Amino acid sequence: MSSTAKTELITVRDYLRYAVSHFNAAGLSFGHGSDNAWDEAVYLTLHALHLPLDRLEPFLDARLLPHEREQLLDLYNRRCQDRLPAAYLTREAWLGEHRFYVDERVIVPRSFIAELLAEQLTPWIADPWALESALDLCTGSGCLAILTALAFPNAEVDAVDLSQDALSVAERNVADYQLTDRVRLVHSDAFAGLAGKRYDLIISNPPYVDAESVAALPPEYLHEPEMALGSGDDGLDFTRIILAEAKKHLTDDGLLVVEIGHNRDALEAAYPTLPFTWLDTAAGDEYVFMLRAEDLPD
Repeated sequence: MSSTAKTELITVRDYLRYAVSHFNAAGLSFGHGSDNAWDEAVYLTLHALHLPLDRLEPFLDARLLPHEREQLLDLYNRRCQDRLPAAYLTREAWLGEHRFYVDERVIVPRSFIAELLAEQLTPWIADPWALESALDLCTGSGCLAILTALAFPNAEVDAVDLSQDALSVAERNVADYQLTDRVRLVHSDAFAGLAGKRYDLIISNPPYVDAESVAALPPEYLHEPEMALGSGDDGLDFTRIILAEAKKHLTDDGLLVVEIGHNRDALEAAYPTLPFTWLDTAAGDEYVFMLRAEDLPD
């Protein structure tokens, strides 16, 4: 950054304008918590200044101290030069009102299932207090396992991942939410380490990016663990494993909820006889499906 920027930019408003211009000029890609340069600039700025993330207006014309200016310019520079997702710069990600620790060992949390858990999967689960067991397959940072435990207060939750590094991050988040007595971390390749276990609910936000899309990913996404993104030519390799094995791990009245990104058409073509229920989210009804245990193949 030039010395001119450090002397001419004075207020929070100045730095936000500068950040947006800089982000746009750098051609950044968004999608790890925000979807545009302004929102990302606001988040990074408020976070760096230790200000409330939901209160920008009172601080817009506040003047910044020299060390604060240095910190902001360095943060903006790293975002542009290294193309790191904002979550890796701040070491945090948000799903609704819930904050989670993240770093490069895990994919940045972003899941439509979080919205559904906030509503306790209504109306598909009539009594949230009656749900006793749940599985979060491909848990990553543990965020969905934690949200599941919060949504269903009597449930014991298994959080499974093949990556031991991811489970280390999940362990930190589970401890932060004081849920170590109800969320069990399991190192397993899909269902391999769960012999004999059955659940009232299985949720999964698995790898689902198809090969063509993986090849075209912008630099920000390439900082994330590769195994958490791609899933074969059509993006359905891991989903096929889930559909083949889920029934023997569900109770008789159990539910399976899986996020599959933009693969609805491919999935329905591959499984024309399965009665998928597509759940409504803020982005539409194309991204998360539900199946009852009785509808799954043996």
